[in-house]
Amino acid sequence: MQRRMVRLWQWLFAVVAGLLVCDAAERRQPNILLVVTDDQGYPDLGCIGSKPVRTPTLDRLAAEGVRGTSFYVTWPACTPSRGSILTGRYPQRNGLYDMIRNDMVNYGHRYTPEEYAVSPEMTLGLDVREQTLGDVLRRAGYRTGMVGKWDMGQARRFLPLQRGFDFFYGHGNNGIDYYTHERYGIPSMFRGNERTEADKGTYATDLFKREALRFIAESKDRPWFLYLAFNAPHSASSFGSDPTDRKTREGVQAPEQYVAPYRGKVKDERLAKYYGAVTCMDEALGEILARLKQSGQGENTFLLFFSDNGGSGNGGNAPLKAGKSSLWEGGLRVPFIAWWPGHVPAGKVSDEFLTSLEVLPTLAAAAGAKLPEGVKLDGFDMLPVLRGEKQSPRTEMFWQRRSDKAAHVGQWKWIESAKGGGLFDLSTDIGETRDLSAEKPDVLARLKARFDAWRKEMDAAEPRGPFRDY
Repeated sequence: MQRRMVRLWQWLFAVVAGLLVCDAAERRQPNILLVVTDDQGYPDLGCIGSKPVRTPTLDRLAAEGVRGTSFYVTWPACTPSRGSILTGRYPQRNGLYDMIRNDMVNYGHRYTPEEYAVSPEMTLGLDVREQTLGDVLRRAGYRTGMVGKWDMGQARRFLPLQRGFDFFYGHGNNGIDYYTHERYGIPSMFRGNERTEADKGTYATDLFKREALRFIAESKDRPWFLYLAFNAPHSASSFGSDPTDRKTREGVQAPEQYVAPYRGKVKDERLAKYYGAVTCMDEALGEILARLKQSGQGENTFLLFFSDNGGSGNGGNAPLKAGKSSLWEGGLRVPFIAWWPGHVPAGKVSDEFLTSLEVLPTLAAAAGAKLPEGVKLDGFDMLPVLRGEKQSPRTEMFWQRRSDKAAHVGQWKWIESAKGGGLFDLSTDIGETRDLSAEKPDVLARLKARFDAWRKEMDAAEPRGPFRDY
């Protein structure tokens, strides 16, 4: 009898231990890889098939994960869009609702070091009261890294090491020359809090791949979060033969071996370089993923990929209208992929209404991290939507870029800008070709009223710098 009891207890112990192991494995924090590209247009994936661009890595991720076709960012250009990714808040709420940029370079002005030190690019940034993805995940036990384009300010208080990140290699401003790493003559690459010219002459994408691999290799003892923000395929921020003529500037830069295959297949050299930069970036991502799989981390890595805004210099964003800097679909709707083996379905194409505001709550949920207390977030955990367990709870989204305004409510999109506007039914007119304002005045009035209510809410939010008058 006693022997039977011993065996019974041994069996029960084995069962409970097994359940605990399974539960621990289920709750194991995933590594998180957030990949954001720069100015990559909605159709610029090989798997879409409308362009000759080759992206085998991204195509494979889409085949093994979820590709979103109705994913939006919060602003049609770099800085405000990236601020929302990091905070989970509208630009008008987090305060970074316009570009941090020295506009005099548009007219050929070369900043001296003394001028640059007091310029917007050096003195403005994301309000230090804002909490970032780095803050949220580091509190949850993650080692946090930022590699690539930061664009949240370059004064030390704004740099990643002061904003929740343990590791930083990249540039702090809008864009750089891919080889000199200068922004219109100003050295702009950082390691940690210090500028560095040690890697001058090496293509930026190769450097960001190297540093991403370094960060991952150094993070074996704990879960890690890497924000990998390639500057590709943004145009190079360098002067042309005539500094006052922007048309003489080079555009996107890419190594010759990636450009050559596109010559003769596209209309001009600039487009060949754009595609070459995309393919080079895709290959770099492929090497990173291969290393993850070799080290046994692939199955426990959650990857999100999207572009910071619509395409520019990419030969167009058809079937969408316009591109970067506009509030038409081509400026706001971007390519999106979610990949997490065993946690999101493979080969799924989702048309659910999702945005970059969902990124912070989603990654926090995946990590088991607590959301910031007392902070109003504008998004939600989209994992149940990606899994197909529920429809997106998002029914509306709003944008404002200076005097340009737009609202997306249900199937309807209203836009008002100096270059045109109207009311469009996105369920039948993704290209925004038929203005229904005259036919649907009640719908138009409803969208304008919803925009006004949103604007009122943003104005009532606790003020944030750097632009707001308070």
